[in-house]
Amino acid sequence: MNDGGSSIRVVIADDQPLLRHSLAAVINADHDMTVVGEAGTGDEVVGLSAELRPDVVLMDIRMPGTDGIAATRRVTTGAGTGSVKVIVLTMFELDEYVRAALHAGASGFLLKDSHPDALLDAIRRTHRGESPFAPKVLTRMIEAYIAQPARAKPASLDALTARETEVLTLVGHGLSNDEIAARLTISIKTVKTHIGNLLSKLQARDRAHLVIAAYEGDLVHSTR
Repeated sequence: MNDGGSSIRVVIADDQPLLRHSLAAVINADHDMTVVGEAGTGDEVVGLSAELRPDVVLMDIRMPGTDGIAATRRVTTGAGTGSVKVIVLTMFELDEYVRAALHAGASGFLLKDSHPDALLDAIRRTHRGESPFAPKVLTRMIEAYIAQPARAKPASLDALTARETEVLTLVGHGLSNDEIAARLTISIKTVKTHIGNLLSKLQARDRAHLVIAAYEGDLVHSTR
């Protein structure tokens, strides 16, 4: 394992030991990250999160006993673990898993066939407060919402400024702060200010909940 107080501290939860060790090798090879624990069940990762207080948990969905969705909810709502961020890492891109993971408090959703560089980038982005999603997952989510009957825009979106609505739409499409700044020709600091305003106005826990708000507010549909 790497050391250094500035390392991003990661816990890996997966019922396959070989995959856990492989992920740990990739993460520990990066000087900015350290795997501080591994768990094979949902109950184990909840306990480790409370004991170790990692920055990020990589969470499998299908595990013995408590599954990854329930474990995510327990970690993100726990009295001592509420600040721990969860990235759901799975072989499945089914829409119900994505929605359940997000509503349970997950900050991102990646597939197990993602490139190692994409995984490391996702951990960094999650630690910064962003919400990474595998491109295929975002595509499926957008398609699912577009296929649904039209819904009334939530009243809470009416309080947003035009610029905040633009930023929320781009967040819904999975863009990073850097990408939003480039798209709107504004500074990173300004993007962060808009994100902070959105979190406050929409009473969102984190950036992943802004993604949910963008979908439920039909902003993704309106920009296709």
